[in-house]
Amino acid sequence: MKWRSPHLPRLPLLLFFFFTVLVGAATAEFRICAYNVQNFNNEKAANYRVMHTLTRIAARCDICLLQDVTDPDGSAIRSLLSSLNRYSGRYEDYTYKAVSSKSLGKSPTDLQKYVFIYRTETVNVTDQHQYQNKDFFVRRPFVVKFHSKKTEIKDFILVPLHSDPGKAVQEIDRLYDVFQEVSKKWNNTNVMFLGDFHAGCAYVTRHTKKNIRLFTNTKFSWLIGDRLDTTVTDDTSCAYDRIVVHGKPFLKAISPFSAKVFNFAQEFKLTRTKVLEVSDHLPVEVRLKSSALLLQATPLLFLLSAAATAPFLRSAL
Repeated sequence: MKWRSPHLPRLPLLLFFFFTVLVGAATAEFRICAYNVQNFNNEKAANYRVMHTLTRIAARCDICLLQDVTDPDGSAIRSLLSSLNRYSGRYEDYTYKAVSSKSLGKSPTDLQKYVFIYRTETVNVTDQHQYQNKDFFVRRPFVVKFHSKKTEIKDFILVPLHSDPGKAVQEIDRLYDVFQEVSKKWNNTNVMFLGDFHAGCAYVTRHTKKNIRLFTNTKFSWLIGDRLDTTVTDDTSCAYDRIVVHGKPFLKAISPFSAKVFNFAQEFKLTRTKVLEVSDHLPVEVRLKSSALLLQATPLLFLLSAAATAPFLRSAL
């Protein structure tokens, strides 16, 4: 008669449980997103369909940078926060807040804000800095320093840029000056640059990249590649929106292969017409490793492995 362990049926269950734990730990990683929401104002905020879609996009992120926010009195962002907190109350357990720049730009008819929306349970704002040199940027970076107990790197700096298309090369290059200023100010070189840089197609070419220090300096890593498409229409296929990090420590704290374009049209099963109601861009995102990931997984791995192999060890004695 062929011997059969009475404990063998438990093995698949244990392995399934272990797999579930690891998946849960992976999904608990910290997500940073950037989205050019294309003229987000009270008119868009009053459109239920647009707000519902934008709420679902932002609710995926621990920090979500919004660009092209044309909301002078902040009422559109307040509406979005209200929507996010209602949505979270039904499906999650997060509270969302926002930190915003003033309206920026050189033309009274084209003033925009940078807005960071964040989950108060996973991260908090520790400082902010408005870059002052008006000669380098049409919309000067509004830099925010964050602290999170959840991530491997606890303190990090986010530098947003929505470049002027015709000055994309010069503005992206000048981000190096912003880096020098804020890293010295806060004694921290864990800096991430993100936003609609217009860093593709005719605005930034292979030839003009040599004039951009964030490209020529190997300490900066471009996480969104040149061949990706961050636009919606068929007329363009360009990697305008980017995420760049400085230094090996920050790069090592990034979850491998997590930087991507979030195609919410596919994810939410939306038509292109409905997507274009929100923006002609797609969000980009990246995940930071959780500081608790290995601490959670290693003891469970040991215990589950021991439980799964114990019957076989006993049979061998």
